[in-house]
Amino acid sequence: MKPKKIRKYPCVVQNFLNLTSRGQLREAVDTLPLLARKGFTLNSKTIASLIQQCANAKSIKDGTWVHLHLKVTGSKHPNRFLSNHLIHMYAKCGDHVKAREVFDKMRIRNLYSWNNMLSGYANLGMVKAAKRLFDRMPERDFVSWNTMVMAYVQSGWFDEALRFYMELRRLDIGFNEYSFAGVLTVCVKLRELWLAKQLHCQVFIVGFLSNVVLSSSIMDAYAKCGELGDARTLFDEMRVKDVLAWTTLVSAYAQGGHMKSAQEIFDSMPGKNSVSWTSLISGYAHHGLGHHALSSCLFACASIFSLEYGRQLHSHMIATGIRPNVVVMSSLIDMYSKCGSIEVAKKVFDTSRNKQHVVLWNTIISALAHHGCGKQAIKIFADMVRLGVKPNGVTFLVLLNACSHSGLVKEGLHLFELMMQDYNIVPDQEHYACLIDLLGRSGHFDEVINQLKRMPCEPDDRVWNALLGVCKIHENIDLGRIAARHLVELEARSPAAYLLLSAIYASLGRWESAQQVRQLMNKRHVEKDQAFSWLEIYRILRVDAKPN
Repeated sequence: MKPKKIRKYPCVVQNFLNLTSRGQLREAVDTLPLLARKGFTLNSKTIASLIQQCANAKSIKDGTWVHLHLKVTGSKHPNRFLSNHLIHMYAKCGDHVKAREVFDKMRIRNLYSWNNMLSGYANLGMVKAAKRLFDRMPERDFVSWNTMVMAYVQSGWFDEALRFYMELRRLDIGFNEYSFAGVLTVCVKLRELWLAKQLHCQVFIVGFLSNVVLSSSIMDAYAKCGELGDARTLFDEMRVKDVLAWTTLVSAYAQGGHMKSAQEIFDSMPGKNSVSWTSLISGYAHHGLGHHALSSCLFACASIFSLEYGRQLHSHMIATGIRPNVVVMSSLIDMYSKCGSIEVAKKVFDTSRNKQHVVLWNTIISALAHHGCGKQAIKIFADMVRLGVKPNGVTFLVLLNACSHSGLVKEGLHLFELMMQDYNIVPDQEHYACLIDLLGRSGHFDEVINQLKRMPCEPDDRVWNALLGVCKIHENIDLGRIAARHLVELEARSPAAYLLLSAIYASLGRWESAQQVRQLMNKRHVEKDQAFSWLEIYRILRVDAKPN
């Protein structure tokens, strides 16, 4: 049937175009049956725009209706342009079966079609399916290889990711900035300093260091590998420093425990409260990099307890319509919690759209734990299970921590058993450290000893540190001496074990032994950090106000 011209149905068409331009997706899709009945066929560009809106909204229901409209109006086999949009939409909505059906029915595929389907599998974590498709591809470019590298990285297959990256460089088929992104993630995960240095050299040689996002990622890799000096050198050499570069450096010093330096860098950040900097973050968001920039900024705020700047970022997100993903929402909750606003953190969680992701639940439980709200944390866990979200090892770790800070021994022991029996999660050293802390804080030292004996492996420094901490609280010298001695034997870097063991020997009059512990500290270069605290003071009085 020959498509009818627009001028015959100006009201219907104009209404549809207005709805799509305003982003009213559901209303626009509801108009499609009327357009079909009147015999009007939309052009490919308009349909593609509508499919893209469905993908952005992750609305598979609306996307399916658009696809059905194509079939009803005589496009059982959409052209390559529309098929590629449909594949992207179905994959982004999580339906790899429908995406593959469209892909298989395509009469003519180009390299973009293959990469599109490959990216769909990769983003859904279907690495094996992606590899099978990759092997079938008639041709590949650096986008294909980049996609496989990121797929392996996201699935934790770091050796395969490195192998694919090295093969990409060997083939000499070209590369772009994203070619380095996945391998930098491997550097961070594996703490491989040699790899970070190699990548830094490669990025420098190909002339990509001017890319602020890539340079910031290298800075982050250096910091995570313990090389703050290299991270600072790279920062100082950067010709252009934007909000992402500054906050990456702040986060690096904060994660390394250098809070004074982190605060000084944050204070020296030019225009951090200006509209131009927050607009730059918005610009990152619209180019697909906003989530990384925002989470980095929010982490920096949390690290130095800057509630004021954190609020400004949150307000800017709302004002500019940025839709935060799970990572950014978790960063917001964490920022408000660490800055003392637990009620606001709970409101952010309550208003979160995607509550099917375990990371979001873990963050709010952890926030409640740090504020001593153990019973509320357990209630949140109950809501989580009721909604069908499966807890992981981190969930029970933060729950045990919450019980420990609230003295909920019975509840903590129940959760520890529940983790193993109902969810088949094998407790690791961190779980046992939390359990020891829970029991020890309440003075249940007999049960502490029993749990130490039941451990399937030898306790590490985390467990002994937990025991040492509770022994200090209850002044249990005998057990504390055992914990401290084990820590010293493990060559732990924490000064607490050495100082406590030295103090214990001194209290027993064994001055020679106490001196030997001090000498061992010097030999192993273990130093006691100076105590400090950070407070953000709000000026609620006028500057010119005089004291009474």
